[in-house]
Amino acid sequence: QLVESGGGLVQAGNSMNLSCVVSKTTYSPYAMGWFRQAPGKEREFVAAVSWSSGHAFYADSVKGRFTFSRDKAKNVAFLQMNTLSPEDTAAYYCAADYRGMSVEFGEEATYDHWGQGTQVTVSS
Repeated sequence: QLVESGGGLVQAGNSMNLSCVVSKTTYSPYAMGWFRQAPGKEREFVAAVSWSSGHAFYADSVKGRFTFSRDKAKNVAFLQMNTLSPEDTAAYYCAADYRGMSVEFGEEATYDHWGQGTQVTVSS
C-alpha cells in the first residue's frame, strides 16, 4: 500500500516536496516511480529510483529541477520539486515495483502497486 502526501497549491518558481510511504510490507520494492497526469492528458513518467542503489532516473521535462530520493530504513520515497511551473500542475502518483522483472523504469507496466495520487497545482 502506497500513500502519497505533500501536494497542494504553490506559486510558480517555488518548491514542493512529495512523500510516498510504503506501508504494510515487510520487504522493500525493487524500484519506485513517480508519474503524473494533467487534466485531459495521459499519465506520464516523472522520475524513478532503484531502491537498492538509489540511482535515480528523470524525465527530460523535470531533469535538473526534481530530485527523487528514498529512506530505505523508513520505506519512504521523496520527490523534491524545485522551480515549479504551471506546466507541472497534475495529479502525482507514486508506484512501486515488487516483482523486479523489468528495468524499464519509465513504463507504467513495470509497477504493480500504485498510490491514490496527490494533486499539485502551480499558479502563475
